[in-house]
Amino acid sequence: MSKPRLATIACVLKNRRDLLTKYLSFVVAGAILAGAFAVASFAFASPAAHNPAQVTHQGAGAFTYGLDISNYEPLYDWNASPAKFGIIKATEGTNFRDASFARHWRALGEKGIVRGAYHYGHPRNNPVAEAEHFLSVVNAQPAEAGDLLVLDLETSDGRSVAEVNAWAKTWLSYVKDRTGITPMFYSGWNFADKYGKGLAEYPLWVAHYSKAKGAVTPPADWKSWTIHQYSESPVDQNVSALTADQLRGLGRPTA
Repeated sequence: MSKPRLATIACVLKNRRDLLTKYLSFVVAGAILAGAFAVASFAFASPAAHNPAQVTHQGAGAFTYGLDISNYEPLYDWNASPAKFGIIKATEGTNFRDASFARHWRALGEKGIVRGAYHYGHPRNNPVAEAEHFLSVVNAQPAEAGDLLVLDLETSDGRSVAEVNAWAKTWLSYVKDRTGITPMFYSGWNFADKYGKGLAEYPLWVAHYSKAKGAVTPPADWKSWTIHQYSESPVDQNVSALTADQLRGLGRPTA
């Protein structure tokens, strides 16, 4: 092979070597940049990625435990109960009075936990008449700041969705106007979802036994629930998403 040919070959090889060197430099630099980007992405990710507590839902242990009782448990011993709140039946319809209401009301007051009274409604009756019956029974007992009032609505009595909904709004607004307390609305999840449109201004107490305590989603227009009744065995058991003091804040402003 002659020298000019060899020189040309040598020159070509040198150029190819230089190109290969540059290519490898680009590859290495790209890899370094990619690694740096990945590290930076991890470092600036949402803090939740490093703090699971920020994305973990409130555990069951953080809920406030409570019970609701009626004349079916007339001798229930509140002193032996772990409940932090108790809601008891006072009335039903236009003339029924729960015979155990006064006893339970007094026992809850002596124990010093959050207490509430509920009325079981019947849309076949006049809602104002039922509300007045409820208030007459509750007001006959000693009052305390933080006492809760509740409408328990579980039956349509053959009325339409619009009629039941209007009935509930009338009862709730009447009690609110008369007492200054925004009543809670209690019902089963399906009933509340069907008949409870437009009632989201009233705190929701919802029964749903197929959901773990505190794992229920709000029906209808509600954005959140206040109390979840998760079991009826051996008595009606509930948890609240609120603390005891927050629950009191929903009740009677002054005794």
